[in-house]
Amino acid sequence: MTEHSAKRGARSLPSNKLFLMFRIGKERYALEAAEVAEVLPRLALKPIARAPHWVAGVFAHRGAVVPVVDLSALTFGETAPQRTSTRLVLVHYRLGGDRPAQRLGLILEQATDTLRCAVDEFKAYGLDNREAPYLGPVREDETGLLQWIRVQDLLTDEVRDLLFPARPMDFDTLDSLGAAP
Repeated sequence: MTEHSAKRGARSLPSNKLFLMFRIGKERYALEAAEVAEVLPRLALKPIARAPHWVAGVFAHRGAVVPVVDLSALTFGETAPQRTSTRLVLVHYRLGGDRPAQRLGLILEQATDTLRCAVDEFKAYGLDNREAPYLGPVREDETGLLQWIRVQDLLTDEVRDLLFPARPMDFDTLDSLGAAP
């Protein structure tokens, strides 16, 4: 992984943050590295029936079942290509209230570089995109625009409840619904 610095030789100031950069198609995006728990190679997933097309599935990781979102499919409607640089990035997803944070997997293209820069280098882009509230401010550099993805705004309430139910179903609940074997 390569770390880019906004200004070579500049000292890191407390307002600087580290970002994991990635692409969706030809466009560049970034996640705040503090939200990243782990970067894994792309893994086989179990699909979730009747979930939105951009919910890629789930996988077992360190004793927990982790839901995975294909960020390319969520953003532009096309699944991320199968490349060696396509990663499964686990992020800390805060559920709110008194519920503990959970791991959420994100399929990200070319998630191989980092950038350290000042937060105020990202600027609002003047569009209230209610259909994609996770698309944050943008930063301009010599290669174009880089857009900040806000992890906490990725899921709608409905999808969050599907992926992280407040009370996961157990066998007693399934039995009472007549769904247990």
